[in-house]
Amino acid sequence: MLTEKRPAWSFPENKLMIQGFEWHVPADQRHWQRLRKALPDLKEIGVDNIWIPPGCKGMVPSGIGYDIYDLYDLGEFDQKGTRATRWGSKGDLQSLVCAARDMDIGIYWDTVLNQKAGADSTEQFTVVKVDHKGDYFTAYNERSRELLDVDSQLDRCMEISKPEIIAGWVRFDFSGRGEKYSSMKYHSQHFTGVDWDEANQQHAIYKIVGHNKDWAKDVSDEYGNYDYLMFADLDHSHPEVRADIFRWGEWLGHELPISGMRIDAAKHFSASFQKDFVKHLRKTVGADYFIVAEYWRGEVCLLLKYLQLMDYGVSLFDVPLLGRFAAISKTAGGDLRKIFTGTLVEQMPLHAVTFVGNHDTQPGQSLEISQTIIAPFFKSLAYALILLRSQGQPCIFYGDLYGVNGGPESQSGPSCSGKIPILTRARKLYAHGEQRDYFNRRNCIGFVRYGTNEHPFGLACILSNGGSAYKRMFVGHGHAGEEWTDILGWRDDTVLINSRGYGLFPVAAMSGVYKFLFDIAADRCLVISNADIYSL
Repeated sequence: MLTEKRPAWSFPENKLMIQGFEWHVPADQRHWQRLRKALPDLKEIGVDNIWIPPGCKGMVPSGIGYDIYDLYDLGEFDQKGTRATRWGSKGDLQSLVCAARDMDIGIYWDTVLNQKAGADSTEQFTVVKVDHKGDYFTAYNERSRELLDVDSQLDRCMEISKPEIIAGWVRFDFSGRGEKYSSMKYHSQHFTGVDWDEANQQHAIYKIVGHNKDWAKDVSDEYGNYDYLMFADLDHSHPEVRADIFRWGEWLGHELPISGMRIDAAKHFSASFQKDFVKHLRKTVGADYFIVAEYWRGEVCLLLKYLQLMDYGVSLFDVPLLGRFAAISKTAGGDLRKIFTGTLVEQMPLHAVTFVGNHDTQPGQSLEISQTIIAPFFKSLAYALILLRSQGQPCIFYGDLYGVNGGPESQSGPSCSGKIPILTRARKLYAHGEQRDYFNRRNCIGFVRYGTNEHPFGLACILSNGGSAYKRMFVGHGHAGEEWTDILGWRDDTVLINSRGYGLFPVAAMSGVYKFLFDIAADRCLVISNADIYSL
């Protein structure tokens, strides 16, 4: 009986994260204000946590924040040509975070600890060049750096020059902030590498020479060693750097009532340092502090290795799943039955943050490559798969919910014909309880969620990438005689559940999400957030 599939115990509420920005959000210092005004709509569609952009002062007024200058300047001090950050003032940030807390919405801070940018002056120090063959970044363009062609055989561990003295941008005085919050100033001894010699006006990857100075060993082995990424690369083994970052993490957690962090560029700096940093946060800020790391590798074995190094104390973005979405979406007759093969959500669902795109995969950005580009028609399938299933914690992308504000394709509207809010509401209201998969046809798959005592309705989802199809699925004896409707609105007809609890569910060449048509006029799934956030 259906009631046997509704556990009496309470299931945890379905959580939903949104990445609260994209690359082309206007640099008008009003983003914190817009997000605060959008909180009621986001709450209504089921968002529980917002990953906000890096809120520390960047090297230029329009800097996204990955060009990080000062960890302790959250838009408070007159530095780098501005007091506020690209996103707004510290006061605006505090208002956003406090308003979110009052609505029981968590804020996740985008934490940039790999590098520093926008140094106040140069210093002279000894370096050696390492094998680079074009693998370095050039021409900061206020949003990202442009990657030259890469030779996958290069070896960053190979020194290709004798020691030489260069002038590098590594002195950070923070004169606008002075001694407030931290007295730490940064110099050449606090870094492991740079990519620019000011004296000779030359690009290369320069490894700084010094006592016990080397690339970190516990980083990605791409290019031999992928410690160096961009700007001035921090030496996390230096005791002063370590102490300052630990102190900052504790300070931030008490300065703002945030709920967790995203660790940027996790494969580029010491995993052992990250593990200690996370432990410090949970000891000093909160034992339930949520941490998700960006470790951008498509091989799930490497994500599992990183999780082991971190003592399984963090979650990871499921990059292999994004790769599966992209590959199958662009393959004629791609096998939907294998959509989760080799993914983190398949192997360690409790540590998987599932996603369909982000700021780095949108048009014109550094990870917008064939392995990450999802065919537009497939996005609704991908979002249904991450939002409505029991495994993984999904994260929706600001650029998919609200559209992209610029870039190579100029402005574009919301993805999935604006139906993402319907899927997120369906997650909140109906995607509960036991799950049964119908992954028995190459180009048409489905699954059923049976509900719980607290959320009894359940849902059925059917997806096709090969044209119109039908799938017979069991929704439960207790639903016999009911009519179920496609809440996405792709079809107007209804599905009658027979006396045995089965329905024959149709789908076009996309996804269909069905639920019991008990009161379509009052169906809260039809509540759509304000799609024009820039009008707020």
